[in-house]
Amino acid sequence: MSRALDIETGAARKSDAQAQPRRAVRDEGRDAVRAFEHPLTLIATGLIVAILIVLSIMFTRSSGLVAGLWGGGGVAIAIWLRNSSSRKEDAAFIAVLTISMLIGEILAGNAPGYALLFAFANILEITVAVVLARRIAPGQNMSSATMSGRFVFAAALIAPIPAGILISSVLTLSGQGGFLANFQTWWFGHAMGIAILGCLGLAVTRASLARLMRPVRLIEFCALMMAIGVVYTAIYDGRLTFGFVLLPLLMLASARLGVIGAATSLLIVAVLAVGSAMNGMGPYLRDEPVAEQVLAAQLLVLIGYVPMILLASLLEDRNRLAARAKAGQARAERVSEAKSRLLANVAHEIKSPVAGIIGIGDLWKNGQLGAITPQQAEMADMLVRTAREVEALAHDLLDVARAEAGAIKVDVRPTDVAGLLEDTRRAALLRPEARDLVIDIEAEGEALTVLADSQRLAQVIGNLTSNALKYGASGGRVVLRAARSGEGVRIEVVDFGPGLSVEKQAQLFEPFNRLGLERSSIEGHGVGLALAKRLVELQQGTIGVVSEPGKGAAFWVLMPKA
Repeated sequence: MSRALDIETGAARKSDAQAQPRRAVRDEGRDAVRAFEHPLTLIATGLIVAILIVLSIMFTRSSGLVAGLWGGGGVAIAIWLRNSSSRKEDAAFIAVLTISMLIGEILAGNAPGYALLFAFANILEITVAVVLARRIAPGQNMSSATMSGRFVFAAALIAPIPAGILISSVLTLSGQGGFLANFQTWWFGHAMGIAILGCLGLAVTRASLARLMRPVRLIEFCALMMAIGVVYTAIYDGRLTFGFVLLPLLMLASARLGVIGAATSLLIVAVLAVGSAMNGMGPYLRDEPVAEQVLAAQLLVLIGYVPMILLASLLEDRNRLAARAKAGQARAERVSEAKSRLLANVAHEIKSPVAGIIGIGDLWKNGQLGAITPQQAEMADMLVRTAREVEALAHDLLDVARAEAGAIKVDVRPTDVAGLLEDTRRAALLRPEARDLVIDIEAEGEALTVLADSQRLAQVIGNLTSNALKYGASGGRVVLRAARSGEGVRIEVVDFGPGLSVEKQAQLFEPFNRLGLERSSIEGHGVGLALAKRLVELQQGTIGVVSEPGKGAAFWVLMPKA
């Protein structure tokens, strides 16, 4: 039986081994098909690139055989990055772009040798730009200032250099202009095209188009683009002598319309700038040769105006972070409101049964339910004390919930601080924790009167004093101090206990945080300081602590003076 199973298993393995090559062939075929899942995208890309090449060569050739405005590379890079995710697809884009560039070069009138040279240089440039963009700016998110800056640096400024050196060297050796002139025209023209059209292509997403297609935003977009075109034409036609008028319009387009608006406006300016330079109307150099005027136009757009794209990315980044922060704040407020409702409900539910336990415990302790032994009396007393702690916690929880919900009303009126401290001292001396402690009052100055709700301020100072008695008892002394401080009165509760580290001070006013003393013999629930902070802030005051490990702690409350 086992031998038969072994034979069957071996046959199955042999069948799987024979099937694996067939699967590999099928998978490879699927990959090849997937590379052409969007044939219309490839065809459209090739057609657009060929048209842009013809237009660039026919209308902006200024230095030898090099065009001063090159848009094909930027379009090809953007579409490639947006639609390719595998080596098969990359190979398909390279093949289609090579063919379209050869066709465009030939249609524009270049000889076959030059057509091959320029096609190779452009494919090299585009491939280098895609590789650098994927490595340095992954995701190509143009709404991120970091990613857009990396893309402009890597794809627009660095990628054209190898191809520019190749073309300039060959043209110089063949007598077609000087090396520097050819390289400058190539690098500036291609960097400008990649920066503008590449960023524009990557910025066009469904979300950005949906925002742009809103009627008011679309009208604003069209009005700004028309205004930029009219103003630029008027400036370099000589009818408007204030060239700086264009800069505010570009900034407005960047701020209001994001990267799409900034890139579109720069595309208009680049076409008009290089076009006017080709007609002898370049910026500031109208008496110089056409090549110098084109170079000046390229410098103006690339160095003077392309940073507007980075500005637009920065503003979009800020708006996105602001929206995220606003959503987070709204979510936190909803959570806080739900927590406050829960605390209030829990506190209400606790109070009634606890009151019953306290009543029964008192009756039991006093012998009203029958004769009891000393041990039973001690247990009844412990029961009542524990129930009263739970009752106090319920009251504190209810106060915290009301404070967070803004339901606590404070009656602010002139309050005598010295009298309040004396009342606090007398109440503190009755506590068991104060049995071996000295509690002093130091009131510096006369008529220490603050604007506060006397009941709530007494609750805060009493809470701070209670904490000083419990946590600072090892110091043997607690000081209640009051003194003028600027436009207010500073009230301090000082103990000389173990003190607090900087890390613990940062966590002091968090609800239910007892700073690691949850398992200690000191009673508490970590609610008092959080409630004290809320109550002080409701009275327009501030609260804080000054402490060092081993040197005690001074909790202070600063209230406006009356």
